[in-house]
Amino acid sequence: MLVSWRLLFPLSTKPPPCFPYFTMPAQLFAIGNPLLDMSVHDDGTLLKKYDLKPNDAILAGDKHQPIYQELVEKYKPLYIAGGAAQNAARSAAYVLPENSVVYAGAVGNDNLAETLRAANAKEGVESAYQVVEGTPTGACAVIITGHDRSLVTNLAAAEKFDISHLRKPEIKAHIEGAKYYYLGGFFLTHGLESALEVAKHAAGQSKVFSMNLSAPFLPQFFKVQIDQILPYADIVIGNESEAEAYAESHGLAEKDAASVALAIASLPKVNASRARTVVITQGPGPTVVATSASQETKQYPTEPVKSEEIVDTNGAGDAFAGGFIGALIAGKSTEDAVKAGQKLGGLCIRQNGPALPYPKQQVL
Repeated sequence: MLVSWRLLFPLSTKPPPCFPYFTMPAQLFAIGNPLLDMSVHDDGTLLKKYDLKPNDAILAGDKHQPIYQELVEKYKPLYIAGGAAQNAARSAAYVLPENSVVYAGAVGNDNLAETLRAANAKEGVESAYQVVEGTPTGACAVIITGHDRSLVTNLAAAEKFDISHLRKPEIKAHIEGAKYYYLGGFFLTHGLESALEVAKHAAGQSKVFSMNLSAPFLPQFFKVQIDQILPYADIVIGNESEAEAYAESHGLAEKDAASVALAIASLPKVNASRARTVVITQGPGPTVVATSASQETKQYPTEPVKSEEIVDTNGAGDAFAGGFIGALIAGKSTEDAVKAGQKLGGLCIRQNGPALPYPKQQVL
């Protein structure tokens, strides 16, 4: 039986190096695409030039490739550790004890990867990266116009994640030791096999597997992948745009958040012993929650944030997801978990990029 080092060394702030076996395994294993965000404010010029929508997320095509160099040459980008699931992992760590969260993804052997490792370490997340030689760490152009953000992602090393990484002894130990799992939906554009390996482990051990719809283009253009992973999902998180995109791609008559949440909640489930919970955020509107155990939804009002306090909305949904999952890991009710997610989302939009204020604020 593993015993936490905190019980044996209550005055220590870190586990003694001579007692490695007394460190409890991380409770949350998250997997996604590690990216370095390049964030700039723009008047709409970039959106028009690269045919972008003001509040959207896409994978970079050939016509978008010059945008990264343009940001460096003509703007002064703010470089921030990003990647949706990585943002959520750091947000979960914000409300949990140290060493509670491990994050896996693929990076290059470069300075960008070191920047991501440092950001994770600072915020209490262990980086369990696969290092891909010869390919740079992925980047995301973040174009902020007013309160909107448009994300253009070049996955680079991130999309070369290989399932063999999950089978390495040290990574397998993290997977087996965790109680909760979080999948960023963007990972499904290339990593379905790896995602299913984690999901099947969770279902087989009756652990909690959660996922995020992440962006409207995923249910639109990666419907097959979404549909293959959903039967394993105990928790599904998304926003109103993603819910609408799911409804359209699946031919649902009703496209409002509550109807879509109920539809997803009622889908077949591999681990039928646990009800599925679906959470749909709606920006400043109420958060909708549905479960497979009921034909009714609940709505939780979102505390308003003054317009002048909003810096940018990049990462707000990830902050919500991380706060929600973190609160559940901490033993909170669904209602309290929603409030924690909303609190972190509100804190995030007051910062530059997908970040939270430090010193930490009390959330739970």
